[in-house]
Amino acid sequence: MTAYFVVKWIHVLSSVVLVGTGFGTAFYMVFVNRSGSLDAQAVVSRLVVRADWWFTTPAVVVQPASGLYLVYLAGWPLATPWLALSIVLFVVTGALWLPVMWLQLRMAAMAAAARDGSGELPAKYRQYARWWEMLGYPAFVAMLAVFYLMVVKPPLWE
Repeated sequence: MTAYFVVKWIHVLSSVVLVGTGFGTAFYMVFVNRSGSLDAQAVVSRLVVRADWWFTTPAVVVQPASGLYLVYLAGWPLATPWLALSIVLFVVTGALWLPVMWLQLRMAAMAAAARDGSGELPAKYRQYARWWEMLGYPAFVAMLAVFYLMVVKPPLWE
């Protein structure tokens, strides 16, 4: 097996981990926030943060490293339209993901404090949950577009 195919396998695997973990944690976070169960919100928000640290963050590092190495091995110019757009969308996704991580950390802390104290989530939690969703949807759509571009490699504006 060539280096290209080993790196490609790592790249594909890390993309599945990245998007799969993101979609899975988003699914649970969206629905637990609608449940009204403070205990569930405290547990799920803590686990969403943990999943992002354990799975998403390493995948975010592996993706560009393996992707750029694939570009080098294949000899593609970075200005290749599908590749350039993929990189831009990945950066946009990261720019949306960083505040999402901050919001998740704050939401997990608020839910744990409410569960262990007053039993009531502060209004700020709901505001953060709305922001979390508003940032998450375009990030997910951008990653789906990256998947499309990586698989199809369309000519775009060539």
